[in-house]
Amino acid sequence: MSHAQPSRSAVPHHTEVDGGDRLALPVMQQHDVQALIDASHPDPFSVLGPHREASGWSVRAFVPGADSVGIERLSSPDAQPIPMHRIHADGLFVAALPADVPGVAHAPAYRLHIDWPQARQITADPYAFGLLLGEFDLHLLREGHHWRIGDCLGAHVMTIDDVPGVRFAVWAPNASRVSVVGDFNGWDGRRHPMRLRHDAGVWELFIPHLGASERYKFEVRTAGGTVLPLKADPLARMTEAPPATASRVACPSPFVWHDDAWLDEREHRVATNAPVAIYEVHAGSWLPPGDDGQASAPAHWDALAERLIPYVRDMGFTHIEFLPVTEHPFAGSWGYQPLSLYAPTARFGDPAGLARLVDAAHCAGLGVILDWVPAHFPSDVHGLAQFDGTALYEHADPREGFHQDWKTSVYNLGRREVVNFLIGSALDWLRRFHVDGLRVDAVASMLYRDYSRKPGEWVPNRYGGRENLEAIAFLQMLSERVAQDAPGAALFAEESTAWPGVSAPVASGGLGFHYKWNMGWMNDTLRYMGRDPVYRRHHHDDLTFGLVYAFSEHFVLPLSHDEVVHGKGSLIGRMPGDAWRKHANLRAYFGFMWTHPGKKLLFMGAEFAQHAEWNHDAPLAWSQLDDPACRGVQRWVRDLNRCYRALPALYRLDAQAAGFSWIIGNDRDNSVLAYLRRGSPPHDGVQAKDVCLVVVNFTPLPRHDYRVGVPVGGRWREALNSDLPCYGGSGVTNEIDMPDRAHGEPGDAQRPQSPLQTQGVPSHGHPVSLALTLPPLGCLVLIPEE
Repeated sequence: MSHAQPSRSAVPHHTEVDGGDRLALPVMQQHDVQALIDASHPDPFSVLGPHREASGWSVRAFVPGADSVGIERLSSPDAQPIPMHRIHADGLFVAALPADVPGVAHAPAYRLHIDWPQARQITADPYAFGLLLGEFDLHLLREGHHWRIGDCLGAHVMTIDDVPGVRFAVWAPNASRVSVVGDFNGWDGRRHPMRLRHDAGVWELFIPHLGASERYKFEVRTAGGTVLPLKADPLARMTEAPPATASRVACPSPFVWHDDAWLDEREHRVATNAPVAIYEVHAGSWLPPGDDGQASAPAHWDALAERLIPYVRDMGFTHIEFLPVTEHPFAGSWGYQPLSLYAPTARFGDPAGLARLVDAAHCAGLGVILDWVPAHFPSDVHGLAQFDGTALYEHADPREGFHQDWKTSVYNLGRREVVNFLIGSALDWLRRFHVDGLRVDAVASMLYRDYSRKPGEWVPNRYGGRENLEAIAFLQMLSERVAQDAPGAALFAEESTAWPGVSAPVASGGLGFHYKWNMGWMNDTLRYMGRDPVYRRHHHDDLTFGLVYAFSEHFVLPLSHDEVVHGKGSLIGRMPGDAWRKHANLRAYFGFMWTHPGKKLLFMGAEFAQHAEWNHDAPLAWSQLDDPACRGVQRWVRDLNRCYRALPALYRLDAQAAGFSWIIGNDRDNSVLAYLRRGSPPHDGVQAKDVCLVVVNFTPLPRHDYRVGVPVGGRWREALNSDLPCYGGSGVTNEIDMPDRAHGEPGDAQRPQSPLQTQGVPSHGHPVSLALTLPPLGCLVLIPEE
C-alpha cells in the first residue's frame, strides 16, 4: 500500500476501501490531529477507535512507530486484514468499515494488526471498548464512600467482551490528559491516553492482552500543559522493588486461606480481658544467619514465615507486629514514609508471600498487626505530591500540608476522596491479607494543627482552636468502618499526648481505637531505670505515676523500635551498673512491665538483651545467645509470657481499676513496689486462682523478712523469680530447693514445695502477711496455693 504522507494541515475527506467501495469519511479537525500528535487530547475516545458514519464505520488508530496497521474483521477471520491509511507521519491511521449488519448500531468487531519494525502485534483496540466503571462506583467515589476503592481504581486483570486485558483507573480530576505507560508501549504517553469520567475526576482505560506483573506508571499532563514526571499508581497492589519505582499489575488469582477457625475467634484474642503480648518486628532485619552460620540472605516472606513464626510462638507472644510493610522508597524510613498504601513492599517478595505468612501465623495461633501511616507521605516526584499538578492529596497551604520535622506532605483530611483513599487502604489490608489489626502511626501529629509548629506557622480550625476537626472525624470514621467491614480486627493508636477518649467508643465522643500506646508510662519508667539505684529513691514517682491514669484508656505498654534508635542505645545499654547489674535491671524491668496493667509490646532483640542499638541494615545480634546472661534474659521473657497467659489475674481486669491494688507503693527508701493483680473484682470474694502478688526490688541489695500483707491466708509460692540462676540471677529465692531450670506453668507438680506460709500479722490493710526475701534487682510473682 502507498505510504505517501499528507501535510500536517490536511487530512483526507475520504478513503477507498478494498473492493472498490468508496466511503466518505469526515474530515478530522486539525486541532484533534495535533492534540493526538502532541499527547494533549483531553478526550481520545472522541477521535480514536470506531465511529459511526453515514455509510458504515470509520476506525482511527494512533500508533507511533508502527510501519503499518491493518484491521481484521472478526466476522471474516479468513480474510486478509484491511489496510489502514496513514494520515499523519507520526502514526495516525484510518480505515473505513461497512457495518456487519446494516442498521445495527454497534461497531463491527475487529482486531488491529500492527507491524512494528521487528514484529507484528495482533490486538484488540483499546478505544473500541465502552465505559468501564459503573455509575454506582463513580457515585461512591464522588461521595468518598467507596469502601472497596481498591477493587475500582488501580490496575485489574479482567476480561471484557471475551478479551483479556487490564483495566486501569486513576483519580486525577485536574489533569488535562492522563496516559498509561509501561514496557508494553515503550513508556510513550502518546500511545494509551485515557478517558475522563468527568463527574468523578477518574481516568480509565482497558488495554487488551496485558497481564499480571506488567510494569506501568501514569503520565499526567497538568491543566497548564506541563507533563509531570511519571507517577506511580496510588492504588497499585504490587510494585517493583526499590530503588525502582514502577507499579506492577497484581496477580488476580485469589489466595487460598486456611484460617477460618482463627478468624472466628480472633476478636476474643485481642479483647481487654485477654492476654496480649506483641512482638514488634522489622521484616528486613530480623532473620538470623542460616544453619551453616553464614550471614542471612535478604529477608523474604517465606523465609520469615519459616523461622519467625515458630520463634515467636515458642517465646509465648500472642501477636507479631510488623513495622510498615507498605511500599516505601527510602529503606531508612523503616516504612514510615510510604507511597503505595495498597501494596506490600516488593523488597520481601510478592503479595502472595505476605498472605502465606499471615495464614501460617494464624494456623500457629498468632495474630498479625501492621503499622499503618495515614498522617503524612514523602514528596518523591513519582508519588502523591502534586499528583495532577495540584495539591490533590495534600493541603495546598504549607502551614497545613507540610510536616516540618519529617519534611513530608500532610494528607488533606478535609477532602472526602482522600479520606476514602486512606480508609480504603486500611480496609484493603484487613480484608485482603486477613490482618488482625493496624497500629496507626503519629496520631498526635494528626490531632493537633499546631503539632511541632510555632505561633504563626499553623492554621486554626473554624472555631479558632488547635484541634484538627477533620482528623478527628477521619479517625472516628476509620474506627466505625473497621468495626463494620473487618469484624474482630483491632486498631492501635500511637498517640503521645493526653488527648481524652482515644480508646473510647465513637458513640460516646471517643476516637474508637481499641488500644492506645502508653507513651507516658514508657518514658517515665525508662527514665527511672536509667538511674543508678542509689538515686532511685528520689524518683520513685516515675514508677507509680502511671497507675494514676492506667485505667483512663485501654493501654499497650510499648518498648518499641523508637526506644533503641537515634542514639538512645539499646535497652540493656540504658541500664546502670556492671554487666550483671545491667541484666538484672532489665529482667526486673520486664517483670514490672509484664505484671503492670496494660497489654505488652516488645521490639525484637530486646528479648535477649541485644547490646547494640538497632540497625535496620543489619540482622539482629543472634550470636549474643552464646552468652549465658543473654540466654537468661531470653528465657525470662519466654517464662514471663507463659506465666502471663496462664494467670488470669495478670490480664483479665486490665482495663479496670478493680484488677490492681497497691500493697506497698510508697517505699521509696528501699525502692520496692508490691501490688496485687486480680482476675475478678474484690467484691466477688477472694479466690486463690484469681489473685497474684508482685514484689519488685529495684536496688542491688537483697531484703530479708520484708513483710507484705496479702488477702489470702495459707501457703504461697513463687510463680516467677527473675533472680534464679537459669535467668542469670544470683539465686536468692523463697523456695526450699532452688530449681535449676525455669519454672513451668503455675501449678507445675514438679516444682518444689514452698515454705511461704502466711502469718497472722496484719499488714497493709490485710489480716495476714508474708515475710519475704527479696532478691537484688529482682521481681517476684507469687500465687496462693489452692
